[in-house]
Amino acid sequence: MPANPFAPPSPDAATTARFQTVVLPWLDAAYNLARWLVRNEADAQDVVQESLLRALRYFGSFRGGDARVWLLAIVRNTCYTLHARHAPDDRHESLDDEALALPDDCPSPEALTLLAVDIGSLQQALERLPPPLREVVVLRELEECSYKEIATVTGQKIGTVMSRLARARERLRAELSHPTQEAGRHDVR
Repeated sequence: MPANPFAPPSPDAATTARFQTVVLPWLDAAYNLARWLVRNEADAQDVVQESLLRALRYFGSFRGGDARVWLLAIVRNTCYTLHARHAPDDRHESLDDEALALPDDCPSPEALTLLAVDIGSLQQALERLPPPLREVVVLRELEECSYKEIATVTGQKIGTVMSRLARARERLRAELSHPTQEAGRHDVR
């Protein structure tokens, strides 16, 4: 079978070395975004792997600039492409135990319990946000992207990014300031 004439050429050793130097330092950021978008560790790993393959395949089209933003845009697009192909299964959720790990400076058991509840509440509230709101919060607050970088990653106007971020923060604030009925049942009165 003849090779696909529309496929980009395979990268040479110099391109691969440049890719490793420019793009691979942002691997953790890519995984973090994928993890929050697909909400499953195994799927996030698959998305990052596919994204890196796509990034390497099309690295010749990278014209410099911010490699982190370029890679995060590929990760975002890969998440939504794979999501469109496979029906989502939102019934299972996994908690990232490493994200819940506490520093070892020996706080009291009460402080540890309150901190775990706060982290868990924040993660749950973030999980409940719709994907467009969740992705801007993750990019801004966890990956520390600027509004311009978020606009580049998401393909939105800066005003849209700012609006989504404001709505996402307001929804998080509302959820975290109003305890759920489930939490209220466990309160001591």
